Amino acid sequence: MTILSPKKSYRMTKKINFLVFMLVGFVTVSFAQQKAVKTVTIKTPTVQCESCKKRIENYMSHEEGIQKVNVDFKKKTTTVVYLTDRTNPENIKALIANVGYDADDVTAEPDAYKRLPTCCKKPEDGGGGEKKN
Repeated sequence: MTILSPKKSYRMTKKINFLVFMLVGFVTVSFAQQKAVKTVTIKTPTVQCESCKKRIENYMSHEEGIQKVNVDFKKKTTTVVYLTDRTNPENIKALIANVGYDADDVTAEPDAYKRLPTCCKKPEDGGGGEKKN
C-alpha cells in the first residue's frame, strides 16, 4: 500500500475536481442544445387518396423544422412532428395549403389546388377521390 504525500494528494484532488467540473459542463451544454419537439394533428378534409398522402409527405419532409409527417387519408388527418424553435402549427397548415389541400381553418392555395390531379380534387369539383377498379 502506497501512502501519498500531502503535495501529491492535493494534486490528485485538484485533478478529480477539474474532471468533475468538465463532466458537469458537458452535460449542461448537451441538455441546453436539445430542441423541443412537439406533435400536431391537423384535419385535412380534402385529402382523397394515396397520391395525396405522398404529395404532402414528400413536400413537407424537405421543410426546415419538420421531423416526421404522416398523412392518414382515411381519417383525413395529417400528423406532424416538428421542432418548436424552427416552425409552428400555423406554418405547417400554410405548407399543407401551399400543396393544394385544406388544413384545419386554412383553405388550400387556389393555384396549387388547380394543379392537383383530378383524383385528388374534391368530388364537387369533378374529383373522384380514390380510384376504384
